[in-house]
Amino acid sequence: MAGRETEVAEKKEVIRLERESVIPVLKPRLVMTLANLIEHSSDRAEFLKLCKRVEYTIRAWYLLQFEDLMQLYSLFDPVHGAQKLQQQSLSSEEVDVLEQNFLSYLFQVMDKSNFKITTDEEIDVALSGQYLLNLPIKVDESKLDKKLLKRYFAEHPKENLPDFADKYVIFRRGIGIDRTTDYFFMEKVDMIISRIWAFVLKLTRIEKLLSRKSSALRKIDPKKNDEIVTEGEQDDLCVERIRIENMPISFRNLLSKITIQEPTFDRIIVLYRRSSSNSKDERGIYVKHFKNIPMADMEIVLPEKKNPGLTPMDWVKFLASAVVGLGAVVGSLETPKDDLWVMFAVLSTVIGYCAKTYFTFQQNMAAYQNLITQSMYDKQLDSGKGTLLHLCDDVIQQEVKEVIVSYFILMEQGKATTQDLDIRCEELIKDEFGESCNFDVDDAVGKLEKLGIVARDSIGRYYCVGLKRANEIIGTTTEEVVLKAKQSTNPS
Repeated sequence: MAGRETEVAEKKEVIRLERESVIPVLKPRLVMTLANLIEHSSDRAEFLKLCKRVEYTIRAWYLLQFEDLMQLYSLFDPVHGAQKLQQQSLSSEEVDVLEQNFLSYLFQVMDKSNFKITTDEEIDVALSGQYLLNLPIKVDESKLDKKLLKRYFAEHPKENLPDFADKYVIFRRGIGIDRTTDYFFMEKVDMIISRIWAFVLKLTRIEKLLSRKSSALRKIDPKKNDEIVTEGEQDDLCVERIRIENMPISFRNLLSKITIQEPTFDRIIVLYRRSSSNSKDERGIYVKHFKNIPMADMEIVLPEKKNPGLTPMDWVKFLASAVVGLGAVVGSLETPKDDLWVMFAVLSTVIGYCAKTYFTFQQNMAAYQNLITQSMYDKQLDSGKGTLLHLCDDVIQQEVKEVIVSYFILMEQGKATTQDLDIRCEELIKDEFGESCNFDVDDAVGKLEKLGIVARDSIGRYYCVGLKRANEIIGTTTEEVVLKAKQSTNPS
């Protein structure tokens, strides 16, 4: 199995991604599908009632925590937060404590929503290729604060933090695929030139010096794949990258439309603060939410980006062309008039090549501006308070789905150990919905125990109480009382 994957990897660029804990099924669909699997209509009605009571109860558990989160963020909202802080008349030390409390709540919500902090390794893999963005994008670090997150991670250490974690944090969740079909004429020309340049480097043996670092990084991937296969994680998501750089050269490929493909991060949240100036102490905290960001174009979500310029390769092309052109001019001074047309042809070619490099850069700049505009209008879901509200609802939905699925398995399939319950829940989601996830069984069981509707037998296996008894244990919720009162005042 490992040998075959290595053989395939030599022909295709495949990214192996770990399954996530998110249940990628909408809650209404999940509830109704499971309810329809219950044979007796009376049990079905009790199950639907239980699902509602579970959601109402879990929502109530998180209500106070979410209220604290929103109240704290109102003090650090980049738009109105400064005014509220001024009204509070707090000292600088007190504000420091409040902002650290806000970050603690926020990171807890991120964890519950199954968002993960991107590591340096993940970012290196993501940016190892090009997709629609072909310009080097850098962050202007002088415009970013370096104290806020540095202080937080000093008090709350985490493993595998990226190098830029003291300035900004990128959270990611979910994986998708983006495809684009076009002629990509300029990109194809660049690909041909790059291959010619690589051939020249190979002939001069300069390639060995330049590729030492990249080859060292590539040696890591096969080990990871071997570990994954050895551990039996065969359900990990494998996504193929289809890039112009790897395209076989043929007249058909060069002259017709082609489709390129790139894995995407389904959701990305960026957290940062701008640096303070001499006249203003910056306290605003930015929380921006994006969707469907291609991995290779992840730079578009970076905060405080510098305006892109020519790449080092572009400068090499310009300088090489200038040297060739200068050599042609000097040579033309000492050549017979009959060879002047040859020199003129060489100079024309050099000038044309320089013009091509310049216009390629301009085209890339236009594409960059288009991508930035698209990220603002199409890719950015929300920011600030809207993002936090979305996260809070995400937490509730995921917790409810985990509890419902695990209770249903215990109800239908009987007693189970934690490991068995984990496997059965993942199999149910796969069989009924065609989706794969790494089910968070520990969190689900903890919620079931807190609700009081499961228990353990003498050998540690979990079992659930009956549906009617489970509804009695949870009891009538406030929402049900309100709905009943509303129905009584508005009879149909």
